[in-house]
Amino acid sequence: LLIKKAKDAGLFVITATQMVESMIENPVPTRAEVSDLQNAVWDGTDAVMLSGESASGKWPCEAVMAEAAAVLEAETTKHLLIPQVYDDFVVDEANKPREMDDSKRVTKVVASLGPASWSDEMIPQMIEAGTDIFRLNCSHRRGGDFERVYPLIRQSAKELGKHVECLGDLQGPKFRVAELAGDPVPLVNGDIFEFGICVDENDHIRPGRITMKPTIEQCALMRACKPGTTLLIEDGIMEVKVVEKCSDSELRVQVTRGGKLKARKGVNVPDVEIDCAALTEKDIEDAEFLLQLDPPLEYICVSFVQKGQDLQELIDIMDRMNLPADKRPKICPKIEK
Repeated sequence: LLIKKAKDAGLFVITATQMVESMIENPVPTRAEVSDLQNAVWDGTDAVMLSGESASGKWPCEAVMAEAAAVLEAETTKHLLIPQVYDDFVVDEANKPREMDDSKRVTKVVASLGPASWSDEMIPQMIEAGTDIFRLNCSHRRGGDFERVYPLIRQSAKELGKHVECLGDLQGPKFRVAELAGDPVPLVNGDIFEFGICVDENDHIRPGRITMKPTIEQCALMRACKPGTTLLIEDGIMEVKVVEKCSDSELRVQVTRGGKLKARKGVNVPDVEIDCAALTEKDIEDAEFLLQLDPPLEYICVSFVQKGQDLQELIDIMDRMNLPADKRPKICPKIEK
């Protein structure tokens, strides 16, 4: 539904992430992961993204090739999909030789760069494997890595005669639980927990209490919650619902989907608008760096977008830098709520 709405609006759609997550450790994807990739193509996505698989996994090139092969096969079989198989239908009519010509592939493969893939040796191999867009994840921008990698991408693509694009991904506000006081804490359906902002440096997660550090963004999240609000933890693996708001920094929640809670796992509140800026101070610094790259990068992602005005913050930076229209990257809002 989201892909269709975006395509109907004429937008470029990237489907992410963790699509072949098993390939962080294994050289081939699972059948379910291939099915997810192909369904995304049949739904109309323009690109599929690799995250940890290509940034820190053991098989970055194989992950690119697996995604490229899966989406190519989906593209070349889409015309065979029918809503119903009739009694006189012969299954063999749907058999076809596998398409091996990757030059016919339309869906782009986005590969996130990291220690597993951004060396001088690996960049050309990643391009040869089928990478169409390299993702520069600003969550891991440090120590001059981007300054070294960006010209390497452009030079390698030129030498190989390939058209390769670059995407800068701004980190955005972070919403995460705090550290653990001991072992991972079991969340059991029906249990009641305190959920609050850390009162001091030793207020860690423990049985009966979940905490978050007192950042501007996380304090805003707590203020926005009210009885009935659902909080998703670790990409929705766990879920709690607010049963009582004790103060602007303290809640009582009931576990509605349990699991084992570990340190620094992400928190999301899908149905609440949080009163905080879309771009943090780090995002502004990172955006200024990305926007001065030469040649210009093609895409820039804004994380945790809640409303159209959030994108204006990035446009204002472009205006302040007097960037001409032909040097402005396409803005990609990330749908994370």
